[in-house]
Formats: sequence, structure tokens, C-alpha cells
Amino acid sequence: MKKLYILSLVLSFTIGFAQTNLKKADALFKNYSYVDASKAYEEILQNIKNPSTQTLKNAADSYYFISDARNALKWYKKLYEAQGNNLTDIYYLRYIQSLKGVMDYDEANRMIKEYLDKKGDQNEINRYAAQKKQLDSLSKAKSLYSIKNLDINTSKSDFGATFFQDKIVFTSARDTTKFSEKLYTWNNQPFLNLYVAERNPADGSLFNEVLFIPNVMTKYHEATATFDAQGKTIYYSTNIVKKNKLVIDETKTNNFQIIKGSIVNNKLENPEKVFFDSDEYSAGHPSLSDDGRWLFFASDMPGGYGETDLYYVKISDDGTMSSPVNLGPKINTLGNDLFPFFSNGTLYFSSDGHYGLGDLDVYESKFLADGTFSVPRNLGEPINSNKDDFSFIIDKADNFGYVSSNRADGKGDDDIYSFVKGKPVCNQNISGIAVDRKTKLPLTDVVIMAYNSYSDVLNETKTNYEGKYAIVVPCGKVVKLLAAKQNYSNDEKTVQTGNDNEGEIKDINFELSNYDDLVVKKKGVEKVDVNPIYFDYDKYDITPLAIEELTKVVFIMQKFPNIRIKIESHTDSRGKDAYNLKLSDNRAKSTRDYIISQGIDASRIESAIGYGESRLINKCKNGVKCTEAEHLLNRRSDFIIIQK
Repeated sequence: MKKLYILSLVLSFTIGFAQTNLKKADALFKNYSYVDASKAYEEILQNIKNPSTQTLKNAADSYYFISDARNALKWYKKLYEAQGNNLTDIYYLRYIQSLKGVMDYDEANRMIKEYLDKKGDQNEINRYAAQKKQLDSLSKAKSLYSIKNLDINTSKSDFGATFFQDKIVFTSARDTTKFSEKLYTWNNQPFLNLYVAERNPADGSLFNEVLFIPNVMTKYHEATATFDAQGKTIYYSTNIVKKNKLVIDETKTNNFQIIKGSIVNNKLENPEKVFFDSDEYSAGHPSLSDDGRWLFFASDMPGGYGETDLYYVKISDDGTMSSPVNLGPKINTLGNDLFPFFSNGTLYFSSDGHYGLGDLDVYESKFLADGTFSVPRNLGEPINSNKDDFSFIIDKADNFGYVSSNRADGKGDDDIYSFVKGKPVCNQNISGIAVDRKTKLPLTDVVIMAYNSYSDVLNETKTNYEGKYAIVVPCGKVVKLLAAKQNYSNDEKTVQTGNDNEGEIKDINFELSNYDDLVVKKKGVEKVDVNPIYFDYDKYDITPLAIEELTKVVFIMQKFPNIRIKIESHTDSRGKDAYNLKLSDNRAKSTRDYIISQGIDASRIESAIGYGESRLINKCKNGVKCTEAEHLLNRRSDFIIIQK
């Protein structure tokens, strides 16, 4: 029953026509008889070569308002061919929604970009990009929701389930009243009434439906109800009627209003209009917050952002209502924003103006500490489809609920679907960059591994050509990140993730050392690249200057855990041979002990031997006069790599 959410009703019930002509088709359209109008325009346009843009609009809209996207698209395309980017905002929206209605998403996105470029509003461009990214990512993940069409649905319109004590109240056009012979010309269905049904908690099915509170019923629409926690107060949508006659505005439209009443012994008592009702605009789809202090509703009252906007009023203990407050441009769009439902600090609503899968989609928005609402998030499939998806409700435990849709393969026009919701998996994103420790240049294809406290692998990824990476890990965990690349040292970081499913940890960066930058190679022998290690004269204690160089040895052994070494210490030729041999051996072993003290396993040091002056590397043997610098070359310690 597409577009009841326009919240209006025409006065007349039928217009007959024996011979179709444009004047009669326009009359049907103005009378909101869209089923008959669409047929009339279809017949007329077969014989008109250059129809006016208004006729094209009417033909397209007639189909659009009865959910026939395929035929609507045919005429919106012709309208676009005639007007190009001179289309008004609302006709861009309807054209785009019709494209989505037939799942032509690429062309729809192209049209969205054309429209946004024409408007030149960077905020709208940013919103489109963010919502598209969110929906694209949602489509790649497993949905939390599973839905089921209910047996209670009929071939007519059934929608708008709402909680009432342990039962469900819903809206339906099923023929169960004495007014069933009266048809709503918009879609040639009976008028809407409220029904109440039992709920099977095992599978969410509804049964034993009966008319809800018979004295609420009129011969026009009663729809979309909401109740306080005790089920004693009701707000519902209905036509504006005085003395059993519809009240119409200047456009011959009957608007909707919200009625408040008390439920006593299954009867409505003290019904009264809410103060913001008006004959000149519609207000409907009321929804009370859990505590009964906020009433959300939809309205096309003046001053809004689009065709239908969402509002709220605050309700005091004595029932006094504040002035209506528009939820603002973060929630409301140039299209229709409707069917609010507020529970556990989250506002659910339907919109055809936000980026979605097509027509009305269901969105959620969190109530923030500063009194505003977060950017709406599309709930994705299967809650949403390329058709109208609306009237979403969920229980306080966030486990089950109902949603309405006129998607394909339903039983009728609009159907009610039950759903169950699984518990969300909380993940966070960690990102950063890996660079070469020496050059500071980015490293590509570095493997980033994430581990939990039990060394189980949580996830892995690689850096891109810019050295950047992003990895998804669970919320609320201590996560160890290991960065590794062949012929490079590893690097590790430990982070504590938060409990926010949308949280992100940035700038967890890694520096990896190239093995070749840490060693020197000569005659097929690889040694750790260190400067001479200085000891005090005639001593073998590790000095601060020695520690600086030994730190390099510890570093390479930490970063390359397979490396094994042997230590060789040497002296110059000055002094007695035996003394030099003993001194160098003590120095070799003291360096070994220091390396082990820094956490390096002793088994990774094959030997630590002093060779005294037996392995001089220049001419400076006994009796040869040499400079101090020449003698210094012989006073050395080598850390020879024997395994890597």
C-alpha cells in the first residue's frame, strides 16, 4: 500500500470514465486515484508524441505511488530526457528510487553523483560517501537479523506492528468490517483498521487476530498505534473527521491527525486530539519512548526539510506537551522520513532520502549525551530491500521484533515480517604503517599478525605499497601485533582494544631493520656490525661505552630469533702473550654474560673465546713500531654469525 505515509486521504472514492482522455486522467491523478490514473496515462501516452513534462510527471508519479517501480522508471527516464539536470530535487529523488526499485544501483549512484554535483553541497556529498561506505561494508558482513513472513498476512495491506502488553497491535486493510465496500482510491483497497493478535514467543507468529477496541473504528483510516508501558494510554493515527465527515484543506486533501485516549475495559475513553494537530497538515505514526516522556511522530507541517519529517514532543508528568521539535537535517531529508520507534536510547525510522537499497529503508540513530542523534546507519539486508521497508520495532532485550515491507514474494501489498536478532560481534580496526628503521621509507608486503593472550591468531594482513595496513580485531582484548618481512627484523606492539564496535586505533607503527644493514660480510663470514668495544686498561668489566655496542648485538638477536653466534675477543701485541690471552678470554666471557643478562638464551652463543694477540690483522706484532690507531684495529671483539 505504497505511500500511505504521505498521511493524506482524498475526499472522493471513485471517478468513472468511459473514454480515456488527458483531462479525465488528470482528474484521477488529482483525486489520488493512482491505480486508475496510471492506466489512463498509459493509454493516453501511447498516442502522444510530445507529452508535456507535467503529464510525464503525473504518469510516473501514478506508478511510483503504487510501488510499480518498473513502469514509474519508464516515465521518469522520459522526464529526465526532456529536462536533463533541470529536474527538481524531488524528481531526482523519485528517479533514483525507481532505479533502485529495479536494482539498477550503478545508474542510481551515477544519478546521485550528478545531483550532488549540481547542488554543490559538500556536506551532502560527505554524507552520501559515508552512508554508501557503511552500507557497502554491511553487505559484506553476515547480518545479525533473520526474518520470516507471517501467516497472518493477507492479500491486502498489513503493516505497522506495535507492542501492546504481551500482544501485538497492527494495521490492516483486510475486509472484516461493515465498511469493506468502501475503497480507498489511492490503491483500491478497504480502509485501514487496528487489529490485535496473540503472539507465539517460540517463533514470533501472530494468531487469533480481532478488531482492536471496536469503538475506535470509523469508516476511514485508523492506523499506527503506540501505547504506554502499562497499555492504558494509546496514541494512534486517523483521518480528520468532524460530524462524521472528512475535513479537507484547500487542495481537497484530508489530512491525518494523532488521537490520544485511555483504554478502559477494552474501550477507548476520553479521546482527544494532540494540540499540534491541524486541518492544514498531517501528523501521524506516533511512537512513545519506553518511559513515556517522549512522543515521536511524522508530519508534513510547514518548516520541515522534506516531504515528511520526524518530530518529537516532551511529555511532563501531568501530560503537558512541549512544542514539536524537528529532529533536524541529520535525520530528516528532502524525501520522506517516517515510522519512528525509540527504545533503549536508539531511534529507528524509515526514510527514502538517506542512501539505501531503494524506497523506504530502516535506519538507526543513537541518542547522544549532548542531546542530539548520531548519523543514521542503514540496517542492511534482510531488514531492508529494494522496496519499502518500514515500521520497525524491537523488544527491550534487543532480541526480536517486527518490520513491514512490500518487497517481492510477499503475500499481499504490505506484509508484516517477524525477525530475530543475534548478538553483534564487537570488532575494532587497528591501522598504521611499517617503515625501514634505517631509511624511514615505507615497506610493502610486511605481514601483520594479531594474537590474543593465548597466542592464538586473531587476524592477519599485509602492508600496501605505501607501507600502510589496517587489521580488524575483537573489542575488549589485549592484542599483540607482530610485523614481519623476509630478511627484516620483526617488530612487536601490544594494544588494548576498547568496547566500542565503531572504535578505531590509529598510528600503531612498526620499524623493521634490514638484516643486511646490521651485519658486515667479508670473505664469506658474516659479523654483527659493531664499533670497537672499549674496556678500561687491564680490565674486563662492561663499560657504558661497551654497552652501547653490545646493545646492537642484543637487538639483532632479539629481532632475528634464529641467529646463533660465537664471540671472539682479541688484543694488540703489547704486553705478554699469556697475559693478553687470559685478558681477552675474560673480556669475551664478560660480553657473553652481558648478552645473556639481556634475555638472550645462552644456547644461542656457541662459544666466547679470547685469542689474545694471536690473530693480528695488521703488521703490528711484537717489536714493530705502530701508532695507537694501528694498535686499536687489533683490539677488537667479533660477533660471528654461524646460523641465521
